[in-house]
Amino acid sequence: MPLRDTAPIGAPCWIDLMTSDKDASRAFYGELFGWTSEDAGEEYGHYVNFSRDGVQVAGCMDKQPNSPIPDTWSVYLATADADATVARVGPRGGQVMFPPMDVQELGRMSMLIDSGGAAIGIWQPGLHKGFGVLGEAGAPSWFELHTHAYDDALGFYRDVFGWDLHAMGDTPEFRYSTLGEGDDAQAGVMDATGHLPEGVPSHWAVYFGTDDTDATVKQVGELGGSVLDDPQDTPYGRLAVVADSNGASFRLMGPNVG
Repeated sequence: MPLRDTAPIGAPCWIDLMTSDKDASRAFYGELFGWTSEDAGEEYGHYVNFSRDGVQVAGCMDKQPNSPIPDTWSVYLATADADATVARVGPRGGQVMFPPMDVQELGRMSMLIDSGGAAIGIWQPGLHKGFGVLGEAGAPSWFELHTHAYDDALGFYRDVFGWDLHAMGDTPEFRYSTLGEGDDAQAGVMDATGHLPEGVPSHWAVYFGTDDTDATVKQVGELGGSVLDDPQDTPYGRLAVVADSNGASFRLMGPNVG
């Protein structure tokens, strides 16, 4: 798949990991996906950029000491105007965690809570355009909102980010919509009311590509991570849910074996 220069407006453009042990995270993902990592320096709060074959794919930052928030992956959506996007959040039932801020010349960002309670970042690109590869082994491959407030969430992302939504399923067992359609789909929204364990809030999930889901799951365990859902074939590939050595969960997507 060719490198991507910029993300479509409204689509996922960046992901980063908030971790309680940055050194351990760098080692884990370096071994698992072959990522290299580079500290951006004191002026950027020692933010770490992960790269695959020299192309940036994700970031990593320290979690605040004594924070009750678990280690987690976050998704950022591209916007042409962060301030205008933020202005639409409150009227649509969301919250702004902090107002838009410049990150030097790299871009402008904010973090939001959508109308269903899931955290989502926004990124107005400057010099930093986001991840440069998508849908390959060792790279971000899919992004999915698991929400307790499906209908409201669809309205939120349509009105705040201008999403063009397409229903893939609308039965009590499977309610799912995508940003874009078919091969052009960029992200998904799942009605997770009947799927999320009690106490688990609405959240965004990140999928990484792999050439062999079972082998990658095995390696996760060898590196000190854990398996949350065993690999299984689906119409969308062989999927699994795992967690890294610090407990941050993510999903794997590879070819079916059946």
